Amino acid sequence: MKKTIRLRVSKNTAPSANTSIIKLKGSLISKGYTQIIHIDDLDEEFHINTFEIAGEKSDEVRSYIESFISGEQLLETITIT
Repeated sequence: MKKTIRLRVSKNTAPSANTSIIKLKGSLISKGYTQIIHIDDLDEEFHINTFEIAGEKSDEVRSYIESFISGEQLLETITIT
């Protein structure tokens, strides 16, 4: 069963944060968690990034994202919804 993960990403970020966001998305793809990430506007302040993963990997992926966000100091930039 596929599960959808949604990330709320701030549009107003520093260049270093943008680089980290791109690194996160690239690593999600390179680790085989997903093949494509969809980006939609939520409002003036945020994008929504969505992707599907196999249901049995959802805890692993969530844990990876949370660790990445914390390690790259993106706690105010990216939120898992």
